[in-house]
Amino acid sequence: MAEVLDVALRLIVIVIAFLTLPLIVGQTEHKAMAHMQSRLGPMYAGGFHGWAQLIADGVKFAQKEDVIPAAADRRVFSLAPAVGLLPYLVVMIVIPVGPGLFGTDLDVGLFFVLAVMGVGVLGSIMAGWASANKYSVLGGMRAAAQLMSYELPLVLAASSVAMAAGTLSLPGIVEAWRWWWLPWQAIGAVVFFLAGLAELRRPPFDMPIAESEIIMGPMTEYTGMRFALFMLAEYVGIVVLSALTAVLFLGGWRGPLLPGPVWTLIKIFALAFVVIWVRVSFPRFRADQLQKLAWVALVPLALLQLALTGVIKVLAG
Repeated sequence: MAEVLDVALRLIVIVIAFLTLPLIVGQTEHKAMAHMQSRLGPMYAGGFHGWAQLIADGVKFAQKEDVIPAAADRRVFSLAPAVGLLPYLVVMIVIPVGPGLFGTDLDVGLFFVLAVMGVGVLGSIMAGWASANKYSVLGGMRAAAQLMSYELPLVLAASSVAMAAGTLSLPGIVEAWRWWWLPWQAIGAVVFFLAGLAELRRPPFDMPIAESEIIMGPMTEYTGMRFALFMLAEYVGIVVLSALTAVLFLGGWRGPLLPGPVWTLIKIFALAFVVIWVRVSFPRFRADQLQKLAWVALVPLALLQLALTGVIKVLAG
């Protein structure tokens, strides 16, 4: 009975984090972009500093009519938002926030995380194909091409950390982490973070959406709460990417003075702010620039990091 209660409590905490942390990141993005780009709109809703902007967005999505195009594949069209969102909930089960504070510890946790994160892109592909809209199909194909390009550097960078730690368990990687890994694994950290942004299709890697070219890509025909689920998936993806980067490259819960979970949350929100900052600061890549960055820059750098890690591990005995 005690084990059942323990599992139930862990799942409840994960679901609460799944529902709240992305909303905090979304609210932070509204305010950060308002300050960085002098946007006045997000600073008015509710009065002081636009505190009710997120609530206003929720009400707006809830009131919109749920429309499905007549020529759409209704079943696939309806399933696509869930396929894009739920993999991130599954990933959060194995991400540790402190010693013993995780849903479950898998011996192959890192491979599990990378495999499940790749499933989320299928939601965009399904949405693009099922919408019976040429712009949506083009967006879905762009998402597939982007996944194929950036999955390789993502996996190679993560493999470097696993090699250094000697384990695929995420809590095991944090336990093995030392402060001097910061310069040692710095190249891998940058590659992993950029490849993760590309898989999330966040600016400047938002070619699958590209409003000025293909309206909203796979999400063009979505309205109301279905569209809101895609937006929620984007912000959950930011939380998951930031958490994984913190766990793999920044020591997770390790840090002085403060409790471990507090350090984990600080690192997650610091990296989430960087994601927002990058969105504000850089224009969208062209398709050729997007592919060139992956194959000419990130893949060689990831291989360099992997080789460096192997040499140091051999020399260290």
